Amino acid sequence: MAGHVRNGTRIADIEIPDTKLVAEATELVRDAASPLIFHHSRRVYLFGALRGREQRLAFDPELLYVGAMFHDLGLTEKYRRTDPRFEIDGADEARKFLLGHGISEEAATRAWTGIALHTIPEIPLHMAPEVALVTRGVELDVLGIGYHAITDEQRAAVTEAHPRPDFKRQILEAFTEGIKDRPETTFGNVKADVLEHFVPGFQRGDFVEVIRGSDWPE
Repeated sequence: MAGHVRNGTRIADIEIPDTKLVAEATELVRDAASPLIFHHSRRVYLFGALRGREQRLAFDPELLYVGAMFHDLGLTEKYRRTDPRFEIDGADEARKFLLGHGISEEAATRAWTGIALHTIPEIPLHMAPEVALVTRGVELDVLGIGYHAITDEQRAAVTEAHPRPDFKRQILEAFTEGIKDRPETTFGNVKADVLEHFVPGFQRGDFVEVIRGSDWPE
């Protein structure tokens, strides 16, 4: 059935771990997020796991699942704040959730890092698999990077379970809504492009002008 959320099943031959931690992560995100963000987050896990399999990476499925599911919590009304970058909202919640389930500080920090860096090109790809594969999943679903690294059949299976109708327009709307009240947090990252397109009067921060305008005399 399209859009099912049952754990312990396989989609595109990727298992959704059948554990209490995964079930509670699923419910937390399903309760807080729109269907758009929920299905996107599940696809990020599935696409990330498929890319990990293709690259023969050993990863912790539960940790990758939480990273994928929590990565856009900062776009939700319940979890978004106005001071940090939206990535930090989800990263902080993931760490708190994992520590509350007895996961080690080191593992929780890996999940935190995967979420915090998921909009930074290239750097996460050189880090731990659970960090790299959140970015791989996001890049595939949002930007189409790695689209042909998985098969047509795998793509079809994932999108049958978690459809993406009108996704490009809707995800841009979700990005805009989630960050428009903290435009300064987009300095130096890709989300400045979103506000430049969709928020009238937005002015992108300029790194060169920050250097020139600092208090240093020269």
